[in-house]
Amino acid sequence: MAPPTMQAFKDRCLQCDAVSWGLTDEGKYYCISCHNVTDRSEEVVSTAVIPNTRISSISKGLRKRSKYEKGWDWYVCEGFQCILYHQAKALETLGVGPELKNEVLHNFWKRYLQKSKQAYCKDPVCTSGRKAKVSQDSLQGSDWDSVVELLSGTTCFLENGAEFQSDPQIPKPSPVTKRSPKSAAYVCSGSIDGVEYSEWKEKRVVKMTVPKTLALCYLSLLWQRETITLSDLLRFVEEDRIPYVNAFQLFPEEMKVYGRDKGIFAIESWPVYEDIYKNMIEVAVFLDLPRFPDITEDCYLHPNTLCMKYLLELNLPDEMHSLTCQVVKLTGIGEVGFLTFDPIAKMKRTVKYDVQAVAVIVVVLKLLFLLDDKLEWSYSDLAEAYNEGHREDKPQFNFRKWYQVMKKAFDEKKQKREEARARYAWKTKRPLYLSHIDRSVAYKRREMVENLQKQFRALAGSTPVVEKKGPSSFQFNWTEEDTNSPCFHGHSLQGLLIKKGESLLTKNSLYWLSTQKFCKSYYCKHATTYEESNFSLSYQFILNIFSFLLRIKTSALHEEVSLLEKKLFEKKYSESKKSSRPKKVRRRH
Repeated sequence: MAPPTMQAFKDRCLQCDAVSWGLTDEGKYYCISCHNVTDRSEEVVSTAVIPNTRISSISKGLRKRSKYEKGWDWYVCEGFQCILYHQAKALETLGVGPELKNEVLHNFWKRYLQKSKQAYCKDPVCTSGRKAKVSQDSLQGSDWDSVVELLSGTTCFLENGAEFQSDPQIPKPSPVTKRSPKSAAYVCSGSIDGVEYSEWKEKRVVKMTVPKTLALCYLSLLWQRETITLSDLLRFVEEDRIPYVNAFQLFPEEMKVYGRDKGIFAIESWPVYEDIYKNMIEVAVFLDLPRFPDITEDCYLHPNTLCMKYLLELNLPDEMHSLTCQVVKLTGIGEVGFLTFDPIAKMKRTVKYDVQAVAVIVVVLKLLFLLDDKLEWSYSDLAEAYNEGHREDKPQFNFRKWYQVMKKAFDEKKQKREEARARYAWKTKRPLYLSHIDRSVAYKRREMVENLQKQFRALAGSTPVVEKKGPSSFQFNWTEEDTNSPCFHGHSLQGLLIKKGESLLTKNSLYWLSTQKFCKSYYCKHATTYEESNFSLSYQFILNIFSFLLRIKTSALHEEVSLLEKKLFEKKYSESKKSSRPKKVRRRH
């Protein structure tokens, strides 16, 4: 038989769409680009006599690639769905009810797929190249654990919807579907639409990202009025209790992630409060979500409840709660209309519930102590003298002693957090690579790094494994028995208040505004600016420790305090505006 020529086999490769063929010693054609061996074969006596051809020979050791080696056909939105599934499961382990996953988050995700025209519509954008093989009736009344098999070898995304399987980690026995020869861009990503999705810029469509999965989770928590604030959610992410950083490693092995998928799913930084908050609002408006359930006084997210929680967290006296409640009432931030989130309202209000509650506590501390680096220390001297002479009575709150205790605890927590961040393994055991050809190189490099780490640990000696503590709503714990970190919850504010009739007034009659002029520029994203050098050391310390507690920037807390003061001292602000206006001068004619 005559040796084959290039004209003998010009079919495109079913895996990578290339036309570049070689021959094995057995005479079978294989793709030089992706090494896919076909069933087509030719009898070749010697390849050396074939002139001017691109046909090459490889050793007999080349085996036929496994049908699962290239992985399942999957879409980018299926990857986000897998991440949401695991995030919802993690929230369940933290005590959130299963209805959040099965009902709320499930419906939000369906609504997003429909609004972005990726599923639950007549002509989904991601399935334009192929049609679903599942009937419409099979999708009705389903939930996350439906019988519709996502992440399978068959058509992954359905024409009318998409659901989670019971366990995305279980491999599916169905065969891999052949990719369309027209999708040559598929070579640059493990997902079918990775390249298209990374370049997708559809107007008025919110593009799903890994940070936006956290925003969806928070929207679900807010709808359910769960006892998890946004700052708690970010803290659980840092503690690895909720998948976020490199969450793609939870994908089944058959979902190959490489190329453009890296820019979509690889996250190597901690989530930022402001970013997740903005994403939450953006997603809620895009989904046209109705008015959320009312935040009433018996709800955890009400400022009166959150203020009590943070007073306990920050080791402050319980008697301050009555003052925080008065501030909440005077400013009107405890009203249902103010607290309830309504994305479709014309004058929609968005509330940072945890930041607002801490801002109320800061305002109360300023009302009591002024925080000007003078008055708080004078009151501390008086409290110390009273406690020395009345050891059997209820101790008065000593600001200086509280400052010393909190600074020590704050420094220890801050150091532990920085050490944990420094030790965090950003690279996963499932490495990312630019193309399928680089897969073996990437895994070899990762294996080499792991071996070096094992050798280093062996030389450095075995370090004791620190057992991971269970999740807690509190980062600081205070007990009466702990002499190094005494508890101030039961201390009295008697030396700071004056009784006048039936009401109590603060002994301090002064107050300074954190911000006197607010920025009204359309281009400025912040109402105030914060420079530490312009404020007292006590005020700086209060903001630093409180912002550390909430995982927010100090300037963000300062802005919230300023906006709250604007509500509380509205008359004072109006007077300052009048005094700042230039006087009119009459002209003589």
